[in-house]
Amino acid sequence: MSSADRLLYGRWVRVEEHWWNGDTSRRGRRDVYIRTDGQRWDVQVRIGGESGRTRVQECPGRTSAVILAGAWRGNHPAWREVSG
Repeated sequence: MSSADRLLYGRWVRVEEHWWNGDTSRRGRRDVYIRTDGQRWDVQVRIGGESGRTRVQECPGRTSAVILAGAWRGNHPAWREVSG
């Protein structure tokens, strides 16, 4: 994740959790991140690796961020947590 992606609401954020779908191709790679600045939470999905498209959904708290991240990952067994 680039330093520009670590900004949220004009403040630095911490990536709490990160999952990757295991696909190394540029078109197939998917990443899901749970991020926080200590007060606000969001889930970011990235399609296509570092230079790919992103979508960010704000969440009211950690619990809803975990639920949303799970929904975006689906139940495909290839997803794995990335340690940071």
